[in-house]
Amino acid sequence: MSHTPSTATPETPEPEPGRHGPESAQEAAEAAEAPNGTPRTGLRGLLRRAVADTRPLALPAFRRTFLGQGAALVGVMLTSVAVPVQLYALTGSSLIVGLGGLVGLLPIVVFGLYGGAVADAVDRRRLYLGSCLLTWAVTLALLLQSVLEVRSPALILALVAVQSGGFAVSSSVRGAIVPLLVPAEQIPGANALLYTAGDLGQVLGPLLAGLLLSLPGGFSLAYGADALLFTAALYAALRLPPLPPAQGATGRPGLRSVLDGLRFLGGSPVLVMSFAVDIAAMVLAMPQALFPQAAAERFHGGVGPLYAAIAAGSLAAGLFSGWIGRVRRQGVALTLAVVVWAAAVAAAGFARSLWAAVALLVLAGAADLVSAVYRQTILQTYAPDRLRGRLQGVFTVVVSGGPRLGDLRAGTTAAVASLTVAWSGAALVCVVLVLGAALLVRPFWEYDARAAKPAPGAGA
Repeated sequence: MSHTPSTATPETPEPEPGRHGPESAQEAAEAAEAPNGTPRTGLRGLLRRAVADTRPLALPAFRRTFLGQGAALVGVMLTSVAVPVQLYALTGSSLIVGLGGLVGLLPIVVFGLYGGAVADAVDRRRLYLGSCLLTWAVTLALLLQSVLEVRSPALILALVAVQSGGFAVSSSVRGAIVPLLVPAEQIPGANALLYTAGDLGQVLGPLLAGLLLSLPGGFSLAYGADALLFTAALYAALRLPPLPPAQGATGRPGLRSVLDGLRFLGGSPVLVMSFAVDIAAMVLAMPQALFPQAAAERFHGGVGPLYAAIAAGSLAAGLFSGWIGRVRRQGVALTLAVVVWAAAVAAAGFARSLWAAVALLVLAGAADLVSAVYRQTILQTYAPDRLRGRLQGVFTVVVSGGPRLGDLRAGTTAAVASLTVAWSGAALVCVVLVLGAALLVRPFWEYDARAAKPAPGAGA
C-alpha cells in the first residue's frame, strides 16, 4: 500500500512513512546488537528492546495525531466525570445518572456502523475533521449550559447522545487512518502508543476532574478545560494529508455498504474470532461494576485504587510494549493475553486483601493492553483498505458496547448470587471459552502476521 505524506512546509519536509526519522527507542534496540549480529544479552540491551516502539513518532502526521489524541482524551475523561456528577447534583437520582450511559449506547451502535461505511466512501480527513468539530461543539454547548445555569437534565442527556454519535464516527475513521500514516511493520507500535495515551488520559482525567469539580464553578471549569484540550485533536485533524477512498470503494454509503462489510466479516474467521474474544473478555470478565460493593463489603474502602488499577496496568504495559510488534503468531498472542486478563480478574475476585486484588487487576490491565493492540492490529492489517472503515465501525461498537454489557452482566449476577460468583465465576468461564474456541478456529490460532493475507475476494 502506498502512503500519502502529510502536508509540510518547504522548510520542514515530512518523511515518508516508509522512511525513518530521528533515532527512536526501537532503533536503539536494533543498534544494541553485537558486531556478529546477535542481540546483546545485557540488561541495557534487554531494556532497549522492551521499551515502547517510538518509530511512528518520527512521522509528523502520526506524531500530531498521537499528541492531539492524548490531550483530547484527558479532556474527554473530564467531561465523562463532570456529566454524571452534574446530573446527580441536579436530580439526586442514580437512575438519571445511569441514563447518561444508556442514551449514549444507541448512537454509538448506529453511527459507529454508518460512520465506518461513510469513511470508506469519502475523504477520511474531511470526515474525521467534521466529526471532531461536532464533538467539540457539543463540549462548548455543555460549557454554555453550565455557565448560564440552565439546570436541564434533559438537555445534558441530549447533548451526551449527540456527542456519542460524533465520538463513534471519529473513532471509526481514526482507526482506519492509522495504517495510512505508518508503514505496516510499525502498526503494532503505533497502536500501542495510542492505547498508552488513552490509558494515561484515564488516569490523569479523573484526577484533574476531581480537582476542578471541588472549585467554585467546577462544572464550567471541567467543560472548559475539555474544550481547550480538544483543540489539539482539531489541529492534528486539520494537518492530516488528503485521504481519499481506496480504489474500488463504494461511492454510496448506506445500509447496503454496511451489510457488505458485515458479510466480509462473517467470511473471515480471523476477524470474527478477534471480535469474539473481545466480547467474551468484556462481558464475562469485566469486574468494574462490582468495585463499589467489593470496597464496601470486603475491603472496607479502597474504591479508588480498584478503579485505577486496570488503567495503571495498561499504562505500564504500554511503556514496555516494544516486543509486541515482533510477535508473528498474533492469534495465539491475542488468545493468551485474554486468558491472562480473565485469569487475573478471577484471582482478584478471590482475594481478601485490597492490595492483592489491586496487584492482580494491574496484571489484568497489562494483559488487556496487549490484547487491545493485537485486536486493532489484526483488523487494520487483515482487512482491505476499501472495507477498513466499516470494519473499524464494528470494532468501535464492540469495544464501546462490550464493557456496558459487562457491567449489566456483573450487576445482575451480583443481585442473585454472591460477589465472588459474580466477579470470578464468569471470568473463569471466559478462560475456558476463549481458549477452547481459539483452538477450534484454526485459521485464527495459526494466524501469522507476516505471512497471512486478507480473505479471498477482499480486494486491494
